[in-house]
Amino acid sequence: MSKRETYEAECEKLLLPIAGQYGVDIYDIEYVREGSEYYLRAYIDKPGGVNIIDCENVSRALSDALDKADFIPDAYILEVSSPGLGRALKKDKHLQKSIGQTVELKLFKAKDKQKDFSGILESFDRDSVTITASDGGAPLSFSRGDIAVIRLALDF
Repeated sequence: MSKRETYEAECEKLLLPIAGQYGVDIYDIEYVREGSEYYLRAYIDKPGGVNIIDCENVSRALSDALDKADFIPDAYILEVSSPGLGRALKKDKHLQKSIGQTVELKLFKAKDKQKDFSGILESFDRDSVTITASDGGAPLSFSRGDIAVIRLALDF
């Protein structure tokens, strides 16, 4: 397991009881380097969405737990937030919850001269994701390895 994966897994263990205490779900945890800074980001969610008080409560409790566990030797910035409306669907559990919803999909390389697709998420498995185009066209299947990002579509 990489350093990043280890830190994310350890953070999730610490966050699990905190999330239960505050009535939120863990959407995702990521440990990333941006420029010269490291960030430990915890994304939380709940039915109806999280608010600033939820984020503040979880952030304070998680910060205390992280200080006590002290398993990350690097200096980092802790962020606790909602995954947002146009949330990335990174894990199978995210895709499962989004079946039947409109998603936007971006490929690493163009397929039929196109990199961006939009449609209803129909199904997925370990190797592929299938959407039906919003205009009701034929289902389109994509190899998961070819997909740069899948997000819930924002409908304004």
